[in-house]
Amino acid sequence: MDESLPEENNSKDTPLTSFYPRIIGQSKILRDVFDIIERVRNTNTTVLIQGESGTGKELIAQALHYGSERKNGPFVPVNCGAIPAELLESELFGHEKGAFTHAIRTRLGRFELADGGTVFLDEVAEMSPMLQVKLLRVLQEKQFERIGGTKTIISDFRVIAATNKELEEEVAKGRFREDLYYRLTVIPIKVPCLRDRVTDIPLLVDYFIEKFNRSKKKAITGISREAMAHLFQYPWPGNVRELENVVERMVLLSHGEFIDCEDLPSRLLKPERRVEHSGEIPRQGFCLSEQVAEFEKRLIVQAMEQTNWVKNRAAKLLNVNRTTLLEKMKRYGIEKED
Repeated sequence: MDESLPEENNSKDTPLTSFYPRIIGQSKILRDVFDIIERVRNTNTTVLIQGESGTGKELIAQALHYGSERKNGPFVPVNCGAIPAELLESELFGHEKGAFTHAIRTRLGRFELADGGTVFLDEVAEMSPMLQVKLLRVLQEKQFERIGGTKTIISDFRVIAATNKELEEEVAKGRFREDLYYRLTVIPIKVPCLRDRVTDIPLLVDYFIEKFNRSKKKAITGISREAMAHLFQYPWPGNVRELENVVERMVLLSHGEFIDCEDLPSRLLKPERRVEHSGEIPRQGFCLSEQVAEFEKRLIVQAMEQTNWVKNRAAKLLNVNRTTLLEKMKRYGIEKED
């Protein structure tokens, strides 16, 4: 292997990807995650999965569910950040007919539907304070009432939660209940970002090439070492999701059967223009204004990714006005494909 490319020796380790085929990688940091999954998958203990957007938190939740004795029960995902607060309560707990306007029939909630299985609460940090109180009670008692109902519903479910925020900071800022935080973090799992497991990039690229060869009816046979070197140097703010999108684009637009540097997006071809995390200035120097603009653009893209491209939420995350965010996105030409 080229000395410029990272290498990690895993010859003595079991390829854990055979146990969880959708989670691709054999790096030490990812194998530590597999180890936690293996030890807690057959328990009913609540698990909190934390990691940046695009790292594969739902895949970890699925591994916990489908690797457990609950695998024949339902896996019920709920994106707490994508459902308006006034509707989320009904989604979780259900409602009785006539409980509110437009409640024309009784509806079962996700906790009730997950009887015998798992409820996956994604973006749990986005839950309103009122729902945080109700969630705490459900976790403690495993029972609840539908909106507008008086009958107590008992359901046998396991809760797995996920967030891309640091909940300790949210607790300190008063945005997340401390008692709920401790109830969720019985078993914490930290999903590593892609830049912390770059040795997994070749495995991921091969997996995605094969995937898109099948779905797009292409016949890409591989990627050049020069192109792979650029993939290693890029910081991947969007993590595995961003890598998947890049590989899909390269498979579709490749000029031949082999992916080369000319097939890479332009942002991956300029690693020399970035100042590394160490903050050391390159010997040849750099253009300050370009560095600031590039850094600002990457932060905006990351904020958009974390908020599923909801501009109001991204502006709030960046503490800027929505109009300011829109102006900057227009200036940098930021679109969803970025």
